[in-house]
Amino acid sequence: MLDADFFRRWMTATAASVDREAERLTALDSPIGDADHGSNLQRGFTAVIATLEKEAPDTPGAILMLAGRQLISTVGGASGPLYGTLLRRTGKALGDAAEVGEEQLAEALRAGVDAVMQLGGAAPGDKTMIDALVPAVDALGDSFGAARAAAEQGALATTPLQARKGRASYLGERSIGHQDPGATSSALLIAGLVEAADE
Repeated sequence: MLDADFFRRWMTATAASVDREAERLTALDSPIGDADHGSNLQRGFTAVIATLEKEAPDTPGAILMLAGRQLISTVGGASGPLYGTLLRRTGKALGDAAEVGEEQLAEALRAGVDAVMQLGGAAPGDKTMIDALVPAVDALGDSFGAARAAAEQGALATTPLQARKGRASYLGERSIGHQDPGATSSALLIAGLVEAADE
């Protein structure tokens, strides 16, 4: 079973990855976005960790709700609301349980991904974070490792796509040949599950 401590480790691992990969995320965002994806997320997850250290919620759902709220209030651009919605909706779906099973997490994360699709109007194949999140959620039933591999594959598979949503869609065919930064950072979020489980 996964307790509050696991979810804290998940957020901490994700923050560390975003920190490490911030320059790469911004470099990916440079040709097709505002060149700020890495720095924006870095600021957001730094705030998440600082708040978790101060407040320390004691259920998985409460940790994700808090993390989501922080991201919405500190991350500029579209990624704050999208990531915030993902975590808040996942947290809400987990409810007040002190511990959740991996199957419950998979179901809750699916609810979170559905909420992001609704908010952004994106579907798989539109060259967005959804391209990493949907395959990850589909594979989560097998294992965290399978979800991580699926998210990474999904992010790589955005390279030949033409963007149909978000800032990159304004570029039309010029968006082809660039890996989507949102899908790449989403893969980091999913990879954090593996790190949290390994600790």
